[in-house]
Amino acid sequence: MANKPPKEAPAPEGEEGAAEGEAPAKKKPPMIILIAAAAGVLVIGGGVSAFLLLKPKPEAHAEKGHEKPKKKEKKDEKGGHGEGKDGAAAAGAPVIKEGPDGVVFYTLPDIVVNMQAADGRSTFLKLKLTFELPDEDTAEALTPNLPRLQDMFQTFLRELRPEDLNGSQGSYQLRAELLRRVNLVAAPSKVNAVLIEEMLIN
Repeated sequence: MANKPPKEAPAPEGEEGAAEGEAPAKKKPPMIILIAAAAGVLVIGGGVSAFLLLKPKPEAHAEKGHEKPKKKEKKDEKGGHGEGKDGAAAAGAPVIKEGPDGVVFYTLPDIVVNMQAADGRSTFLKLKLTFELPDEDTAEALTPNLPRLQDMFQTFLRELRPEDLNGSQGSYQLRAELLRRVNLVAAPSKVNAVLIEEMLIN
């Protein structure tokens, strides 16, 4: 009995196609790779969108830039009205300025006193006083004692009558009395002089 030739195993599809002269069929990429790629695109797109949306606008920077100087201006205004060298006086605060030859001028807040005239009529006295001090240390010693000074001056000035302040003799006597009293408060420091910048009697 003759042996039959062995049957050839069927060739794979690709090989069969290749044997027949056709191009091999392309394999489809797995589904997991497609899903991962789509997810990556979504994540990157979301990140870029969030960055663009959350980025501060130039207008916001400009507005913030305008707000900061306003705050500084307010601080400057407050600083300008407070106590200090060459600054205007705030309510109840003295003004300290440097004068010639190293002296320091210490200007008190205006003093207003109700005096009694000889005929019993009410008269108001307004004084603007400046002390001439030898140095800034004396000014620093006077400032905490300002309420004592004002009380002492008010008590003394209420006892005066308008006629006590008449003429240059009245002004000289007033300066001498105020200087004696301020030196009692300033001791051991010493005030050189009391200057009357303004005196109004009404």
